[in-house]
Amino acid sequence: MEEHGRRPSPKMTMNPEIENSKEPQPEWFANESFWEELSPYMFRPEKFDAATGEVEKIIALARFQGETVLDLCCGPGRHSIAFARRGYVVTGVDRTPFLLQQATSLAAQENVRVEWIEQDMISFVRNDAFDLVVNLFTAFGYFDDKNDDIQVLKNVLVSLRAGGTFVLYVLGKEQLASKLRTTDCDFHPDGSLLAIKREIFDDWTRIRNEWTLVKGDCVKRFKFHHTIYSAQELRDRFEQVGFKNVEIFGDWDGNSYGPDAKRLIVVGQKI
Repeated sequence: MEEHGRRPSPKMTMNPEIENSKEPQPEWFANESFWEELSPYMFRPEKFDAATGEVEKIIALARFQGETVLDLCCGPGRHSIAFARRGYVVTGVDRTPFLLQQATSLAAQENVRVEWIEQDMISFVRNDAFDLVVNLFTAFGYFDDKNDDIQVLKNVLVSLRAGGTFVLYVLGKEQLASKLRTTDCDFHPDGSLLAIKREIFDDWTRIRNEWTLVKGDCVKRFKFHHTIYSAQELRDRFEQVGFKNVEIFGDWDGNSYGPDAKRLIVVGQKI
């Protein structure tokens, strides 16, 4: 998972006592401590450095000639700010106050203007407002009810102006099938250890993640799951809600989506 409107709907617990509780637990994305603890690992400095080049390639891939941009699930704002630096009118939407605070601070440091909105992606709609909408780095597909993903696509379509473009990036099911690493373990410069376990379930439609963060004597565990989509499944959903001229790419350079694809990028238009 990478960046982050409404974020995922999986349940997240941080210790066995909570896991065994019969009380309804908040969705993991609603837990601010998740972002406070893990954002340094999700949004490392090199990812911020890469945002400028990624935005340039997004603009080229989308053949974007408009002026208004919505960064849906903007997280700490690295792409929102990169768009704003280029002079676009940018709105960043995220439902996580901690990440929006980071984004606001960074925008002030960069002396750029971005409209930051704290709202769930499944409820955010602004009719005919944007020339380009982006949802980047696997901030899609986390809802327990897959119909919620369809609703998000409908919201995006309504929010786009006629002729506008939506660019979605996720980790594709085909990539996972060929390159899935069930475990990872990384030491970080601050001395912490992050161990990651992954498991495919529900007939190869979902992935379950368990992240264990070890800092000194403190161990915290975070669990979440989300839907994984193939290129065809996403094309079908785009077309189902009314996007036209849907294209699939395997990287930001516009290469085809195939066995060596680094990404699954879907581009659709509102006509």
